[in-house]
Amino acid sequence: MKKRIGFMGLGIMGRAMAANLLKAGFPVTVYNRDKQKTLPLADMGALAADSPRQLADNCDVAILMVTGPEAIDELLFGIDGAAEGLAGKLCVNMSSVSPAYSRELAASLEAEGAVLIDAPVSGTKKPAEDGLLVILASGPEQTVRDLDDIFRAMGRKVVYCGPAGQGSMMKMTVNHLLGVMMHAFAEALLFGERGGLSMDAMVETIQSGAMACPMYQAKAPLLASGNYPASFPLKHMAKDLKYVLDTAYETGAHIPAAQAALGMYLLARERGLGDMDFAAVDKAMRDMLKG
Repeated sequence: MKKRIGFMGLGIMGRAMAANLLKAGFPVTVYNRDKQKTLPLADMGALAADSPRQLADNCDVAILMVTGPEAIDELLFGIDGAAEGLAGKLCVNMSSVSPAYSRELAASLEAEGAVLIDAPVSGTKKPAEDGLLVILASGPEQTVRDLDDIFRAMGRKVVYCGPAGQGSMMKMTVNHLLGVMMHAFAEALLFGERGGLSMDAMVETIQSGAMACPMYQAKAPLLASGNYPASFPLKHMAKDLKYVLDTAYETGAHIPAAQAALGMYLLARERGLGDMDFAAVDKAMRDMLKG
């Protein structure tokens, strides 16, 4: 019999991930502060809980996919929070948080009799919809292995990263590279454009050599058009790069490229671009040239 899943957080990523669990035949109960977001999933067969605690009582595995620690703390430990109903159960946090917070969360849930699986994802909106995410899982290894059918309903690969907190460390490592790469891509194309090169020629050159990658291929049309529909909102990249810098301070890592990139993402957020795709760091650079 398939495990009963409780899914909290139905934003860009969570909605698609919960839908894929339903398509794979799992019994799913969903909760979201905005109840309107539960309706499409209810139409697919999900139950809609009135509170996180009700969701916890109705599941074997609770999954969270929300914006960060504040939302997680509210869902688990706030009024009608899920934590008290998770004794003897698993809580899988797939949200992007710092490694330090993940370790603290594991300890808090252990005090409630629950086990945390720290399992953020690599991938954005389209991979989430297609069930092609990469799951960066950490916690007790056998427990992670036992969740393989659940993870495989949402992703194409599961990478075991170590004890709780190491999944978040891997996620920050990936987003460190992603944020710096996007910043560098936008900067290089703007540099070439100011020197008289066409966007098409630059992208063709980059995609024809060792620097070719799917991310650049996907983001190039956004930069060319000046439209940045969100697959991964810029405000979330700024948040994650702040976690990266905080973690680097704790570990003693020297990361000047990430620090420079964070400054530009923060500037973009301050200019009202936070809800656009993180490729909108390009627009922030262009706006700087205008003064």
